[in-house]
Amino acid sequence: MSDAAQPTAADVRAAADAVKAALDRHLEAVERRAEGATEGSEEGAHDTAVYAAFDELAAAGEAYDELLYERYDEVTPFEIPGGDSMPAYTGPEVPSALTVLIRRDYTVVEPQRLLAQAQRVTDLDPDSADDETAGTSAGSSVHAALGVLFGEYEADEIATRHKEFGLDEGDSTLWVSAGDEPSEPGEWLSAPFDQADPERVVCRFDVSAVFDETDFEAFDED
Repeated sequence: MSDAAQPTAADVRAAADAVKAALDRHLEAVERRAEGATEGSEEGAHDTAVYAAFDELAAAGEAYDELLYERYDEVTPFEIPGGDSMPAYTGPEVPSALTVLIRRDYTVVEPQRLLAQAQRVTDLDPDSADDETAGTSAGSSVHAALGVLFGEYEADEIATRHKEFGLDEGDSTLWVSAGDEPSEPGEWLSAPFDQADPERVVCRFDVSAVFDETDFEAFDED
């Protein structure tokens, strides 16, 4: 693209404002549907409004992402299913159940910190060690330490405090997938990710260092 065709800073700002407005309209549509369900009114019209607001938000986000990249070589961490990244959505128009699939990668960069944190937990609560690690000191085995820490803390807290535990974040992704009906208790525990169907993903959110590679390359060139 030539310099003359490059979007201006004002173009990018206008696209960002359009995303904000679309977010507000989508939330308003969702809230109206929730209020209608509480009052017992028909949901069809509200559902249509939510879907329309979703499509508008997706289009606004795509336009902003494109302009942001063209102007500043930056991208957002959000991805709408479709295009080259995901197949077209083929799930139910009104999902009766949802499955949230999360993957977060970590690197153990400070094993001693990890061991120390796990040992601190078991010192305060000896019952925090699970059956597999009960006979092993949490401070002497990385395997035991990981079992203690991930058993003690919620996954979101691990993500927030990963540096305290001697971990470094890698890529992460979250998929919200539509289902036809709720699963029976224990139905999928033996193979929790086998039924992941990209064509039923309603939305996904990715975080990756690869989004910054262009910036690093530009810095090196400078």
